[in-house]
Amino acid sequence: MVGGSFFFAGGGTGGHIYPSIAVAEQIVKLEPTAKIHFFVSARSIDEQILSKTIFEHTALPAKGFSIEPGKLMGFCTSFLKSYGIAKRAIAECQSAVVIGIGGFVAAPVCLAAHKLKVPLVLLNVDIVPGRANKIIGRWANEIFLQFEDSRQYFAKRKASVNVVGCPLRTGFGNPEPDKVKSELGLDENKKTLLITGASSGSESINRAVCSLLEKLCLFADDWQIVHLTGAVNYDKVAQIYSDATIGHKVLSYFDDMPSLLSAVDLVIGRSGAVSVAEYAAASVPSICIPYPHHKDRHQYLNAGKLVEAGAAVIVDDLPDEKGRQGWLWEELEELMKDEAKLQEMRQGCKSIARLDASLKIAEKVVKIVEATK
Repeated sequence: MVGGSFFFAGGGTGGHIYPSIAVAEQIVKLEPTAKIHFFVSARSIDEQILSKTIFEHTALPAKGFSIEPGKLMGFCTSFLKSYGIAKRAIAECQSAVVIGIGGFVAAPVCLAAHKLKVPLVLLNVDIVPGRANKIIGRWANEIFLQFEDSRQYFAKRKASVNVVGCPLRTGFGNPEPDKVKSELGLDENKKTLLITGASSGSESINRAVCSLLEKLCLFADDWQIVHLTGAVNYDKVAQIYSDATIGHKVLSYFDDMPSLLSAVDLVIGRSGAVSVAEYAAASVPSICIPYPHHKDRHQYLNAGKLVEAGAAVIVDDLPDEKGRQGWLWEELEELMKDEAKLQEMRQGCKSIARLDASLKIAEKVVKIVEATK
């Protein structure tokens, strides 16, 4: 087997980039001479993540769809530019496959593959596919899903549909919790609560937890906190923690999430498709606070899969801040006091964790490229 080109299309959030990287890592293991290239968005998070990998990437000018007259023209113009850039790059390769992950940047690249009759693979990790993935599904040759529930959205497509789970970075197969504990100066004799708003942080989660900080300090003898704030809110959150008596480490971002998640005892966070897969893979109980502004409420549905397994509880991100804070504290206090319940939730995680999705997808796309030679 020799070479082949693998183009990944998607970006704008870590939830698009990280599954792509996971599959790319496995492709390189299977085919060291493979040429891998990422088409991503111009958002800083894409560059931040990919700059720490070995993979080449191109930031496309694509913008999100909007029906507003001023923005609609910008969408159309940026779509055509992105389509042209991707089409020229893909056309130069004799043996290639395009893997669409989702988001506004994926559509023009996948359309280019479709027009060039290059094999197209779609990875859909949310229960409810987004607008771009619903369109891409019409062109795809193969579709990979995290959840069986998603199959209904692609039932009428010609593509082969496979439920494999969510591709996770190789670090989840060999996490280093002790290394992280040492790096962050965590007390080995205390449990650790992790707060995270995913790759960009969450202001509402930050506010809710900070409002409970005085109560959390009552657990200072047995617990400590790692709080990932997101870059925008770091200074504000760090200042609030400055007088806290509970042990804490406040960071804007942390790269080695496989090891960090394996080092903690409870997590408060969003429930994007990748996040729920990572909580399960790391066997960490979670309090999921789904992002409330998606029309399809897909983060709520994602979290529901953890709840069904006994691995998580859900707290709604209510408009009423006091209501949200009260609900969060009720769940948080109970879990921080109940080691037996946390252990049950860890077992729930293990019952649904899937660590082989990235390898299964990589094996398939390598075979697809081989067949084009």
